[in-house]
Amino acid sequence: MKKFIIIALGITLFACGSKKVVAEEGASEAVASSKVIDSHYKLKRDFTTLYIKSSAKYKDDKQSHNVSAEIRIKKDEQILVSIRFLGITMAKALITPSEVKYYEKLGGKFFEGNYTTLSKWLGTDLDFQKVQNMLVGEAMDDLKKGKYKTTIEQELYKLEDISNKNTAKSFFFEAANFLIKKQEIAQEKQDRMLQVNYPSHKEYPEAILPSQINIEAVQGGKKTNINIEYNNISFNENLTFPYSVPDGYERIYID
Repeated sequence: MKKFIIIALGITLFACGSKKVVAEEGASEAVASSKVIDSHYKLKRDFTTLYIKSSAKYKDDKQSHNVSAEIRIKKDEQILVSIRFLGITMAKALITPSEVKYYEKLGGKFFEGNYTTLSKWLGTDLDFQKVQNMLVGEAMDDLKKGKYKTTIEQELYKLEDISNKNTAKSFFFEAANFLIKKQEIAQEKQDRMLQVNYPSHKEYPEAILPSQINIEAVQGGKKTNINIEYNNISFNENLTFPYSVPDGYERIYID
């Protein structure tokens, strides 16, 4: 369960309110990487907070869970994730640019640490910005800082990072609005892979956001899948971020 909470930091999304499905288009003509990148960053993301309700299914080699997740996001500052089962809060996670905290009711454990520790545990580099970017359907990396080869693959523009020899990174975009459809990060020698898919998007007055997200993570031959449906969202509310570890919980450390 705890691994679901940590992975859920970067994957729980949403849908609701006044919205419409965004029409997409297949890529057919070659374009420069700069056009794909500039167009992707022109998408609407005009908000300060998001309040999200979603449902999610988690599955790995040993277990499967259907849960609901409440997400509170204050842009660039903090994200609070509450995981519930049958209306009961089973776990909470609070992430900021400097640290990650979470506790889980099953087992009575809690964790506090930085992204270096968390990234080592999950097998992929994470930071606050990457987590937030996944939540709003933006490329996890700052594409303006990388070097990319652009091709067309399965009618999507594929930007392949050519600046990092140890980690393979690819970003896939449709052609109408340059919405991201898939992100892949892989370290072949370490047998690590993270793939995030965005089947569809919806447009709100404040932003264009994914309406569904599917994640597959592989580490050491073990596979984890998370499929999320987005039920309700509101923008720019005055949110609070209540988080406190219940008395008697045991702190865990990740080597």
